[in-house]
Amino acid sequence: MNGFLANAVVYIIAAIICVPLAKRLGMGSVLGYLLAGILIGPYLLGFITNEGQGQDIMHATEFGVVMMLFLIGLELEPKNLWKIRDLIIRIGLSQVLVSAALVFIIAILIPIQWQTALAIALSMALSSTAIVLQSLKERNEMNSLLGKMSFGVLLMQDIAVIPILAVLPLLVVAVPELSADHADGMHGLIDSLPAWAQTLSIFAAIGAVILLGRYGFGPLLNFVAKTRLRELFTASALLIVVGISYLMELVGLSPALGAFLAGVILANSPYRHALESDLEPFKGLLLGLFFMAVGSTINFSLIYNEASTILTLTLGIILLKTSVLLVLGKIKNLQFSTNLKFAIGLSQVGEFSFVTYAFALQLGIFEQSLADTLMAVTALSMTISPILMLIFDKWIIPALSKNNESRDQKMDSFHEHNKVILIGFGHFGSTLGRFLRASGVEATILDSDPERIEYLRKMGFKVYFGDGTRSELLQSAGAEEASILISAIDNTEYSLKLVELCKQEFPHLEVMIRAKNRYDAFELMEKGVTNIYREHLDTSIKMGEDVLKKLGFRAHTVHRMAKQFHDYDEEALKVLVNYKNNRDEYISKNKQQIELQESLLSGELMRKFSVNDHTWDSDGIKEVEKSNEDER
Repeated sequence: MNGFLANAVVYIIAAIICVPLAKRLGMGSVLGYLLAGILIGPYLLGFITNEGQGQDIMHATEFGVVMMLFLIGLELEPKNLWKIRDLIIRIGLSQVLVSAALVFIIAILIPIQWQTALAIALSMALSSTAIVLQSLKERNEMNSLLGKMSFGVLLMQDIAVIPILAVLPLLVVAVPELSADHADGMHGLIDSLPAWAQTLSIFAAIGAVILLGRYGFGPLLNFVAKTRLRELFTASALLIVVGISYLMELVGLSPALGAFLAGVILANSPYRHALESDLEPFKGLLLGLFFMAVGSTINFSLIYNEASTILTLTLGIILLKTSVLLVLGKIKNLQFSTNLKFAIGLSQVGEFSFVTYAFALQLGIFEQSLADTLMAVTALSMTISPILMLIFDKWIIPALSKNNESRDQKMDSFHEHNKVILIGFGHFGSTLGRFLRASGVEATILDSDPERIEYLRKMGFKVYFGDGTRSELLQSAGAEEASILISAIDNTEYSLKLVELCKQEFPHLEVMIRAKNRYDAFELMEKGVTNIYREHLDTSIKMGEDVLKKLGFRAHTVHRMAKQFHDYDEEALKVLVNYKNNRDEYISKNKQQIELQESLLSGELMRKFSVNDHTWDSDGIKEVEKSNEDER
């Protein structure tokens, strides 16, 4: 027990030190967890004393990946899957097949036995769902074209694990002596069966999960929900995930695969969101521990002794997968910088490969030395990939942007110059653009998402492709003649670059910027921007107005109070920006501003409102009209 508590303390302290430090340095939490694992591993501080202990920790923390795959499955309603079928089938399947084929050919040429070569190829074609999705979420890119492309490929890879695990037992048919030699190391219920029977058993287990998900979990959750005990519902959610994982392990399959299938089946369940909220904290913690376990199991002794082989294999697989993904991104007309991020982000070997290595070793397809080498290559690629992404994000992509990064798609020619230039035509920008057009104001609209532009043009909008932070593009869009430039992009860094550009080259433009929250607004205010529009401020106040009206407040009274609250909040922002870097002072000043706002609004309520306030209310107007008709 003491050993467990001591290890828990070590893991938590390592995470608390390394992850915030990595985030502060702009490296992301994934790299922070990996570095923490390397730090406490057997080759540095030695808190994990041997490879066996590290492997045991790896198997325990893989439950974080299981949780993540279950939650991903919950988000995949069939109708949503159908919407991205092109990405899943054309891009995702192409990546798996082409990458596997290239690795297989190279392995045969080495030469390696074809069964072993195929197992290696299928394993290395997979990327890390955990690393890629975590990185995309931290950079707020899940809903971008990059995020959708990456998700489509990862989803295809997760689905591909099913046939890969089913194919592996069939590979030993040609070399049955390998299976016999390794029979002692097998532990699954189906290990003693013939290869064809093992494959059938795998599909039977998957079918059992589908049936349980469709007919078993719903009644269970319904029964537990009636107790109205939150902790019992959480326990039921854990039971579903743990139970499916155990079933998969009994037949020698990946627990994460079963959890993923169960999540997809429960995607249409009324308990979907409750399951997500209950399991999310467990997923985050266990996923962090999994990354730390990956870091701790990197065998630096093996890497040192066979440095040339392992480094060559690691860099080779990263380069090969990057090349394949670059070609696929080019086919989808991705911008050059986006295509690089897409390719490098998915270039590592994934966590499912640990499962396929173990299964291949168990079946006798791999020797222990080969499995150790492949695991070192996989763990190293998972560590190198976030570092490469950091390098590209911080230095290479900004440099490419300065040198016309969008060489793969020509800048559109502008056939009109308007008084308003609108950059970004997503949900926020399109609403704004539609309102302006309905009011008789035409805007020159720019966007950098080719798919969105094509879609909007079909709907009748005139949208131009281009990066609004490029001075020559703004020049062509008529920035010299325009009077207002609007940024509707949900990216503060982009908006700051745009502000700097306008200050230097188009100082006459009135710049109006969208901000996600007050912290983004502070950064813009420090750059001298005065026209800042926080996303949720007006919507929140509008909801408050409706609440007050439903409670019986007069419409004009509500309108006046909402306007005053808006103005008070904007004034408070000008005060608070001076204290944003001093937490204690900020809290104190913020508290004062809140009290001041409430005091001023309370005073407004105490005033004797005009007798005409009621004329804003539709019911009051109807009453007046009715009385006029009666008089007639």
